[in-house]
Amino acid sequence: MESVRLIDEWPVDNAATAVVSAGGAVLGAHGDTARKFRLASVSKPLTAYAALIAVEEGVVELDTPAGPAGSTVRHLLAHTSGLAFDAHKAMAEPGTRRLYSNAGFEQLADALTEHSGIPFAQYQAEALFTPLGMTSTALEGSPAAGAVSTVDDLVAFAAELQAPKLLDPATVAEATNVVFPGLSGVLPGFGHQKPNDWGLGFELRDHKSPHWTGANSSPRTFGHFGQSGTFLWVDPDAGAACVALTDRAFGPWAAEVWPRYTDAVLAELGSRGTS
Repeated sequence: MESVRLIDEWPVDNAATAVVSAGGAVLGAHGDTARKFRLASVSKPLTAYAALIAVEEGVVELDTPAGPAGSTVRHLLAHTSGLAFDAHKAMAEPGTRRLYSNAGFEQLADALTEHSGIPFAQYQAEALFTPLGMTSTALEGSPAAGAVSTVDDLVAFAAELQAPKLLDPATVAEATNVVFPGLSGVLPGFGHQKPNDWGLGFELRDHKSPHWTGANSSPRTFGHFGQSGTFLWVDPDAGAACVALTDRAFGPWAAEVWPRYTDAVLAELGSRGTS
């Protein structure tokens, strides 16, 4: 794919990217795909996926109490626990507002540790990273933003999201559709969104504007971006996913070049097909 070369124009020191078909094939890649980058909030889908594995293994249920009073695992995954962004204090009643919360993902990991008896980082590595062969990925800090990984490893995760082997496809479908619909909130970096729809750990494109994906991304697109200049999206209508990792913090540069890049990838996929 020629579109992947657009990352050479980004105002960053280092960048790498890959486009992954629904069948798991790498359709195009550019940059050092084995280089380790800090993921920042792209850590959240990895944490969420480990949590969903824990649900299927019976460690917890989505309705298991976790976080502040009245909150559950489901609330924490969907950013509706009422917890503040970075502070472990409740700002709203669970289920009433979409408050994007790093603290919520930290309390989610604490709950999983409590119920499994295994430190969360160890559980995540054994349940997710090892089975997918993500040997360069590790949680080195907060489960909300502390993972490091490579494009090569996230290709494996992007393939899993499109053709799940570690989870029942119905679980992934639930996680990538709206949970607690109709709630408004702030999408970090892109302002107030009404509604601000999320799944279980995955941000949903829907009809949000502005947004970090492309103007031509389908409403069913889901994924996450990180403040370290990273993103991962899956567009089921396009039959493909895209990963891009950089070493420059998110800012206006990213809000400008990421949508343009995504639209170029989608245009090339549309012209060639993804089979």
